[in-house]
Amino acid sequence: MPPTSPAPDPAQNAADGPFPKAELHLHIEGTLEPELAFALAERNGVTLPYATEDELRRAYSFSDLQSFLNLYYALMAVLRTEDDFADLTHAYLARAQAQGVRHAEIFFDPQAHTARGVPVGTVIEGLTRALDTAEERYGITTRLIMCFLRDESAESALATFEAARPYLDRITAVGLDSAEVGHPPSKFAEVYALAREAGLKCVAHAGEEGPPSYVWEALDVLGVDRVDHGVRCLEDEKLVARLVADQVPLTVCPLSNVRLRVIGELADHPLPAMLEAGLLVTVNSDDPAYFGGYADDNFTAVRDALNLDEETLRTLARNSFRASFLDEPTREAYLKEVEAHGRG
Repeated sequence: MPPTSPAPDPAQNAADGPFPKAELHLHIEGTLEPELAFALAERNGVTLPYATEDELRRAYSFSDLQSFLNLYYALMAVLRTEDDFADLTHAYLARAQAQGVRHAEIFFDPQAHTARGVPVGTVIEGLTRALDTAEERYGITTRLIMCFLRDESAESALATFEAARPYLDRITAVGLDSAEVGHPPSKFAEVYALAREAGLKCVAHAGEEGPPSYVWEALDVLGVDRVDHGVRCLEDEKLVARLVADQVPLTVCPLSNVRLRVIGELADHPLPAMLEAGLLVTVNSDDPAYFGGYADDNFTAVRDALNLDEETLRTLARNSFRASFLDEPTREAYLKEVEAHGRG
């Protein structure tokens, strides 16, 4: 577990440091670095199909979303106990702190764990044990988002939601992830209705590999507050107009888009066009251990590849807090940090 470090002083302005930012699209299982994977494998008596950390890293070359998911789920075998989930979360928070993250809304995939015999409660207790210390220890406020695997059945999602009911006080929102094509958002209308009845926010992956019609369904059938990815919305002018008019946030993940072949080259990423259209776009890391970069690595990568100036980066940082599920006083405090950054 990483050493305790003091929370950063919000009054401090390091002009050359990362912009203060919120991370809104982050799968905690996707922060499992090879070093921790091997450490947890040893602790839990799990044999990984790779001899060394370097060999495992070389496996992080993906042809599409499914090829990534195959490895992603295989490595989850090392996550067994509350301690494992707490250690995973602490490792992410330490990296996020160094990357300027001040607020993180973290996805987790309970079905990927219950399918291996790990109870929902073990997952949530382990994650929240670390998250409960995040503000004091890392200077990061957090929210937890429970995702349903869209390539599993709607019945499985409903069963997962019911199993998690005792823990809903620790969960802010529900989400939808995993293999997108062939699994439209409408498949999960019933469980999303239950989540809204329970007072939870709703988000969903849509328009990454799937078509713009999936974004429409996420909005109109699931009633999402935020769309995860959404890069294919530009293929539908009416959809763009809707997203702009309603200022529906899009949690874009540039390095992920390149590594999963959604976008050919980072220099061709539609992020500038999305900003120009007036979309409420944020930049996030998705599964950073697999895709080559955490939150500020993504900021730096798009800055360099797309020639973004400092004020555009400030807009992206501002958008991240605007798109968050924070209460208004905390949001305003973070927005003041963004405005002050580099100007003091």
